[in-house]
Amino acid sequence: MTVSEQLLNILKSINVKHIFGVAGDALNPLVCAIGNQDQVKWIKVKHEGNGAFAAFAQGELNGKLGVCASTVGPGALHLINGLYNAKKERSPVLAITGQVPVEYIGTRFHQEADLKKIFDDVCDYQAIIRSPEEATRVFIRALRIAINNKTVCRVELPADIAEMEAKNDYFLQDIFVSDSIVIPPESTIDQAAKLINEEKKIGILAGAGCRDGRDEVLKFADKIKATITHTVRSSDIFDHDAPGVVGLSGLIGNSAGYDGIMECDLLIMLGTDFPYFEFLPKDTKIIQIDIRPESIGNRASVDLGIHGDVKYVVHELLEKCNEKSDSSFRDKLVDSFNNWKSGNNKKADPEGKLSLVQASSVSKGMSDIASDDAIFVVDTGTSTIWSTNFMNFRDQRRMIGSFNHGSMAVGLPAAIGAQLQYPDREVWALVGDGSFHMTLNEFSTAVEYGLPIKIIVFNNSELGFVKIEMEEAGLAPNYDALKVQNFDFAKYAEIAGGIGYTIDKPDEITDILNKAKSSTLPCIINAKVASGELSLPPKIGFEEAKNFGTSKIKEALQSIRGDKRQWENIKNEINSFIDKEINGRKE
Repeated sequence: MTVSEQLLNILKSINVKHIFGVAGDALNPLVCAIGNQDQVKWIKVKHEGNGAFAAFAQGELNGKLGVCASTVGPGALHLINGLYNAKKERSPVLAITGQVPVEYIGTRFHQEADLKKIFDDVCDYQAIIRSPEEATRVFIRALRIAINNKTVCRVELPADIAEMEAKNDYFLQDIFVSDSIVIPPESTIDQAAKLINEEKKIGILAGAGCRDGRDEVLKFADKIKATITHTVRSSDIFDHDAPGVVGLSGLIGNSAGYDGIMECDLLIMLGTDFPYFEFLPKDTKIIQIDIRPESIGNRASVDLGIHGDVKYVVHELLEKCNEKSDSSFRDKLVDSFNNWKSGNNKKADPEGKLSLVQASSVSKGMSDIASDDAIFVVDTGTSTIWSTNFMNFRDQRRMIGSFNHGSMAVGLPAAIGAQLQYPDREVWALVGDGSFHMTLNEFSTAVEYGLPIKIIVFNNSELGFVKIEMEEAGLAPNYDALKVQNFDFAKYAEIAGGIGYTIDKPDEITDILNKAKSSTLPCIINAKVASGELSLPPKIGFEEAKNFGTSKIKEALQSIRGDKRQWENIKNEINSFIDKEINGRKE
């Protein structure tokens, strides 16, 4: 048995089913070992970075491990972006990289790179194998760290060692996976209960760390009459229909979610490292509960930090806190959120009186027809806005993306990883046209493996979110930089061997989405959406209003001077706004 076969057997023991990568030189012994068995499948992606995104999706969804691989220097470097995404989302991923033969390391050999230095920031541990004798121990250590710490680890396997006879089989063992929880002192929980009992208006900011404690958080919030503002990553934990939920805050949130944080007397932060400090209160009492002590006080000054498991701590607080009778704060914001939802649903209703294809209507239409256990991969940018504001992640639905790393191009490759992990569930990806251009080569990968993923491409021929960023900074958009030169995405899908649909008119949205839903082949929905659809923050301060106004003045002046693109942008925004308002007021 070779070292490659030994490592593969260890992966089999923890039920790894897929390794995403591109074969080549130093990696070839491992690839050949994979070809000699049928439990672990080699998924040949078109670009290693996409393989890392696919591995992220599997680690995020199964909570155990995703695996990607590459050969030496150039191939290994391609993995970096997808691995950073896994790191920032706290998804367990193992990267296996080749290396030049040991005797050439440090000589500037062909394709050699100092991978230890390169991967030092993204990896919590790197198992750099320099002999068959150490391979077993360091490889198992890498797996333990990746799985238990929900992080990224790397195994470096030189080409010559990969083919050597395996040693030290007596170190083989089951991979230890901890089932322990962090329990804080009872006195600390008593302090928290005292603070909660003293205040009337309480808001909860709930993050992805609440996933295992959803029921406890909902019961707790009901008992103390607290609102629940959620983060983007926890949109599929605290869906729009859950009691006490008031939605998102931040740049893509709504006023009820914002007020739930900013207008309360006591804010309880649960399992979140919400990064936007300008959307956190400065003078409000704050309790922060997190499994990671380094996150406590990271974004705002806290009055009480609790290092502990969210589910356990909330369960204890549920027993210790007094039930509150005054629900006026919660009721007011829940009513505000429900009115916001109702207005959004009417404006975005694809069955209404729209004259333009609005991205929000495509998102709502998909939400209405997708299965109750569908997986949604949401790309960065305006795709995140349309999904979180116009979709409902009810029941067993999951939503994943690049919400902390903020990388474009996660949608298509992560959808591939998700569909391979869960072949019997619907997988939808919401992708901007700019992002789609980065990874469209992987659509043929989905075709090759027969994956019925559904890719919605918001085709407005521009980098929409970058335009918003320019306007919020007080700049007139530079359309030379923003323009995306598109082709017929639906025809491309058919050329690649899948199915393609184009949405040109609002009355086509529901029918085409239903056709995509029933497709057994990979499908691209080329949604030609209006470029003028706006999304504004829940609260606009003086600086934001000034910058946005300045941008519009600059756009108007440039259009007067003959810049047709600025004039088209202004017209598109006006037409899109009027179209949605008319749809929202339909009888």
